[in-house]
Amino acid sequence: MAHNKLGLLRAAWLAGLAAAALSAAAVAQAPPTAPAPTAVPAGSGPDPRAEASDRRTGSPDAGHAPRLPPDAVSRHTLDLPGRTLRFAATAGSIRLTDPQGLPQADVAYIDYRLEAADPRERTVAFVLNGGPGAASAWLHLGALGPWRLPMAGDAALPSAPPELVPNAETWLDFTDLVFIDPVGTGYSGFAGAGEEVRRRLWSVDGDIRSLAEVVRRWLERNGRVLSPKALVGESYGGFRGPRLLRALQRDEGVGIGAIVLVSPVLDFGGRSEAFDPLGWAARLPTMAAAAAARATVGTPDRADLAEAERYAAGDYLADLLRGERDAEATARVAERVAALTGLNPDLVRRRGGRVEPEEFLRELGRREGRVASAYDATETRPDPFPLSFAGRHPDPVLDGLIAPLTGAMRDLYSRRLGWRPEGLRYELLNRDASREWDWGRDRAALESVVSLRTALALDVRLRVLVAHGLFDLVTPYFRSKLVLDQIPTSAGGDRIRFAAYPGGHMFYAAGASRAALRNDAHAMIEAR
Repeated sequence: MAHNKLGLLRAAWLAGLAAAALSAAAVAQAPPTAPAPTAVPAGSGPDPRAEASDRRTGSPDAGHAPRLPPDAVSRHTLDLPGRTLRFAATAGSIRLTDPQGLPQADVAYIDYRLEAADPRERTVAFVLNGGPGAASAWLHLGALGPWRLPMAGDAALPSAPPELVPNAETWLDFTDLVFIDPVGTGYSGFAGAGEEVRRRLWSVDGDIRSLAEVVRRWLERNGRVLSPKALVGESYGGFRGPRLLRALQRDEGVGIGAIVLVSPVLDFGGRSEAFDPLGWAARLPTMAAAAAARATVGTPDRADLAEAERYAAGDYLADLLRGERDAEATARVAERVAALTGLNPDLVRRRGGRVEPEEFLRELGRREGRVASAYDATETRPDPFPLSFAGRHPDPVLDGLIAPLTGAMRDLYSRRLGWRPEGLRYELLNRDASREWDWGRDRAALESVVSLRTALALDVRLRVLVAHGLFDLVTPYFRSKLVLDQIPTSAGGDRIRFAAYPGGHMFYAAGASRAALRNDAHAMIEAR
């Protein structure tokens, strides 16, 4: 809905990028052997005329061997508490070509469409994770899809069995779902030769253009041009969301009525640790939340952090602006930060009340020889090098989930959906995409707030949900809150719902937060 969200992308995400990519009723679904593709009900399946158009424009291109197998369509029945869902699923791909029809890339997707639903009234939501370089598996199997991979506690260990369970909090009740893997993630990949294609698609603008084309092509192929439409993006996918929305409006003639941004990074500006008081203020409530979770029996909620938020945006920020040469201001800051974070007061005084995230995460569990996750500061694992000055540890949450999520996606494709790309590795998190991504001249200047404000002002029916986890230091919730508060009511600020749930970057790993996200998204989408 991380991907983007520190393991293989850890250094980039700690600098402020967003990653990434949680008594169940029995499920009656496709048998253990791969289901044979079946016909899809009229109005919910591929449009033969659109398929013919795809072939004429070179997708798939008859002159080039297909990189991925033909689309596989299957039907499933899912028994959930209080309801039964019958739906069709497609695992397939869309080939992108250049103006001459030569292949550029194959973009893989999985869609789920509820049967016996009127496609003109039924919303379809397009779902992306982040990275850049993350597949959509995080939102797919963590929160939105019909099946879910448990992602909390021991289920987040690399050796945990990648076994899916029915997802009682699936969004399929109220929207069809299309999970898209950008080029280089999942089974999506380059179909044409040349470095120019690679550089273009692995760039901020080229990525948006390719995804906008995929969304438009899917709508045409499946006869869903008239359907209400939504976007869901997590982490860097949340950064993509507003820009993709504007590209769809402007370049592809596709209107979006609702957008859900999960743990997004909305503005990459102000990333200098030494010269960005706002950055320290934005992170402090998250540190206070993690400390409160460790010190109390219950789980803190947003109301419990009101004092920390007021201090962070008020006296703390004012004292930080006075600078380190103001001894009295520095003393006040150190005392208050030590009280809010539970850290050693001597350490906080030495840092002038400016404790860096990496140091905070190590100090939380130092006495026990453990280190916390930047993605969820309440989750700790043993520190493999506790005496090292610099952190030399995988992220407890992000790295722990790579093996289970990858295995679960391979099993989903092969056993449940009957789609088997031979000889290809499933890329949950692509190192090359992260390393080679073209951010343009100045990454710190990148933001999606202008696109969001413009879209809200242009379309008075557009609704926005921005959701964060309280314990996430990769994309701290309070930073988004401060940014969104700058959008006035006259420009659509009153149509943005902001929510912060207990949990980390992937807060939906917790059942209560997963249900709360679903309820908030359901209310927004149904209000169209």
